Amino acid sequence: MSYPYQIKSSEEYRSAYEASVSDPEGFWAGIAAHFSWRRKWDKVLEWNFSDPDVKWFTGGQLNITENCLDRHLAERGDQPAIIWEPNDPGEDYRILTYKELHFKVCQFAQVLKNNGAKKGDRVCIYMPMVPELAIAVLACARIGVIHSVVFGGFSAQSIADRIQDAGCTLVITADGAFRGNKDIPLKSVIDDALVQCPTIRRVIVLTRTRVPVSMIKGRDTWWEDEIRKVETQGNPACPAEVMDAEDMLFILYTSGSTGKPKGVVHTCAGYMVFANYSFVNVFQYQPGDVYFCTADIGWITGHSYIVYGPLSAGATTLLFEGIPTFPDAGRFWDIVDKFKVNILYTAPTAIRSLMGFGLDFVKNKDLSSLKVLGTVGEPINEEAWHWYHEQIGKGRCPIVDTWWQTETGGILISNLAGVTPGKPAHATLPLPGVQPLLVDEKGEELHGNNVSGNLCIKFPWPSIIRTTYGDHDRCRTTYFATYPGLYFTGDGALRDEQGNYRITGRVDDVLNVSGHRIGTAEVENAINMHTGVVESAVVGYPHDIKGQGIYAYVIFNGNKTDEASIRKDITQTVARIIGPIAKPDKIQLVSGLPKTRSGKIMRRILRKIAEGELQNLGDTSTLLDPAVVEEIKGGKL
Repeated sequence: MSYPYQIKSSEEYRSAYEASVSDPEGFWAGIAAHFSWRRKWDKVLEWNFSDPDVKWFTGGQLNITENCLDRHLAERGDQPAIIWEPNDPGEDYRILTYKELHFKVCQFAQVLKNNGAKKGDRVCIYMPMVPELAIAVLACARIGVIHSVVFGGFSAQSIADRIQDAGCTLVITADGAFRGNKDIPLKSVIDDALVQCPTIRRVIVLTRTRVPVSMIKGRDTWWEDEIRKVETQGNPACPAEVMDAEDMLFILYTSGSTGKPKGVVHTCAGYMVFANYSFVNVFQYQPGDVYFCTADIGWITGHSYIVYGPLSAGATTLLFEGIPTFPDAGRFWDIVDKFKVNILYTAPTAIRSLMGFGLDFVKNKDLSSLKVLGTVGEPINEEAWHWYHEQIGKGRCPIVDTWWQTETGGILISNLAGVTPGKPAHATLPLPGVQPLLVDEKGEELHGNNVSGNLCIKFPWPSIIRTTYGDHDRCRTTYFATYPGLYFTGDGALRDEQGNYRITGRVDDVLNVSGHRIGTAEVENAINMHTGVVESAVVGYPHDIKGQGIYAYVIFNGNKTDEASIRKDITQTVARIIGPIAKPDKIQLVSGLPKTRSGKIMRRILRKIAEGELQNLGDTSTLLDPAVVEEIKGGKL
């Protein structure tokens, strides 16, 4: 039986979902048939969650770059593959067609070979959001080198930790990066990191900011010089390395509660199939659409939904080097207008931030090209959802509220744009092949609707995490040991009367106040309804009477001369929207919140501060602005 590659109706969704549950191997074999394989698989799936051990398409051979590039050349070789918008709107943008991108990927793959990189080696990539970052990622994949992209805002120590953990032998970086009105000295940060990294033999440096840098003889070389060497070799064709389905594709580090980052491992075939399938279906991508994901390739969103998902689908993907508020808060809307963007995928944090600047930056921008809006990184509150829907989508664009994780590789729960119904602040329904369930603290499944519990998944999907690099037991204990036989997401969720899922945040972000379970996302949503509130984060702290009290960190945009009145007003707002039980016990007004670049609020840091633990705050290296932590500590109530 064949299954539709792109779902076009609610009926098709239901039949595809039922097929994916009743015959998962047949379902995914049908989807995988849409890709280019060097050798067809022997077995679709082998798995157990106790080890854990999951293998998809075993015996199959392919190369992901042949699916992202080579197979598109005949039909869409002259179509834009990547549109690049620089940080400075006065600088020229760039467009790379599929032919040009293919050529540059092959060229840089040869550079990697010339510098000793071979199949199975690990390479650290620490670059600005320029087309060469995507080229470097794809060049690694083309020759079977495992890439470990590190976001360009990490510290030298964080980079060193990741290089050491992965045993990288080569670094690809740039002299510097532009971000807003800042210049980031990438190469000097790498130099500081490499003092601790004896495994690194070579550093390839792209010219971007032209800031003076130190180049170490025998170790460091310029990207441009290496390209010239390949040109003098006559640009030899760089055939794609044949990869087994379960060969490692990349390692991507994510913070853990212990402070030591976890190297999440994804493999070639299953990851490709699911990133592509989820992209095409969630966003309802149509040939010719211009797709703009505002994330950084240094995070999983950039891997799956800037590079691999869109390019494997033959899409035009837009890469943006800058930030949403530079040179002003209309930058996203300028880009949508300039390139006639059809699909916009961004973070609720960005939406809330831009809301705070008012509508002056939105008016007079032509947003009529937009067909689909999306959110990623955290649950979106209802006020931001409605603003996004009405002011950006003009009431006519479906919003896909996507839930997924670094570990899942792709979107697991989301409405499909214009196909299945959306609901404000709800991720809604699982994608075909994804079997979620809710369990209580004992691991007992909660059946039916109108229930809330811990979100788990009982069956593997193709892009599930395979291991944590170099420490398989950490993978088992983190994701598979809490509830035996299940993948534990670490998130809580509620399932409404229609079966829609709403993510309530990390399980330890669900508060137990006087015996009542209250989701932090729910309290934050209520606080954010107050007219002067830009954003908030809520955590629990020990309370003598209630067990847990509610501590709220609030960014307030209005007049702060009478903080006591502000706190009373916010408290009344929460009481009115949720009820008196949810009123915050403490409200600290802050100028910012500790966030990762992807927009995730690091609540474990806020929780420790609320609990009075001000010294041992764990790993803060993933934060966009670590200085905000010191300010919050200084103002603790």
